[in-house]
Amino acid sequence: MATLLIVEDDFKTNEAICEYMKSAGHKAIPAYDGAQAVRHFREEKPDLVVLDIMLPKMTGLAVLHEIRRTSFAPVLMLTAIEDEYTQVKSFDEQADDYITKPFSMVLLGKRIMALLRRSGQSAIPETMAFGDVTVDFSGYTARDEEGIIELTPKEIDLLRLFVEHKGLVLTRNQILDELWGDDNPIIDRTVDTYIKNLRKKLRLGCLVTVKGIGYKLEVDQ
Repeated sequence: MATLLIVEDDFKTNEAICEYMKSAGHKAIPAYDGAQAVRHFREEKPDLVVLDIMLPKMTGLAVLHEIRRTSFAPVLMLTAIEDEYTQVKSFDEQADDYITKPFSMVLLGKRIMALLRRSGQSAIPETMAFGDVTVDFSGYTARDEEGIIELTPKEIDLLRLFVEHKGLVLTRNQILDELWGDDNPIIDRTVDTYIKNLRKKLRLGCLVTVKGIGYKLEVDQ
């Protein structure tokens, strides 16, 4: 779980981003003007900032400048402005990414996850043990005392997703968005099949069903 600071003066947009990122297992802190953003950043020390440019009290670029005085936390600029000068200025102030409104919430979520991965916030160990089964995420293999367990790359990716969101419920739609993308014509029952296969192959009693919502990994690593 990462702590995200969402800086956006439009209440509904801010709330929507916060709720989406909370559903993905992160802590989201809202800020509605530049001064509040700087204060929250100093107090909360978030892992990543989503930062609008057009803000009351202080512009997003001014906030970014203040952040970069003390931190290299990833900053994703979020704005309706599309002119080249504003984009260049954002990168001059060491922004890490830039997305314009209107935007896809799924795309924003994927941009955030990519930045977190680059900064090491969502990193997981290369190998993990689940009972007597050892999974090598980097090598896309699994084995127990009897030898290699045959897993597909997608099954490994699915298990990695659950590990990254350990203890948090993932809906079928969230899993589909992460592993297949919103343009792939995969039905949600496909997820059920992959879950069933993982449980059978790896004897994962800790991969539990949350009735009416989705699945979660209950494991103390």
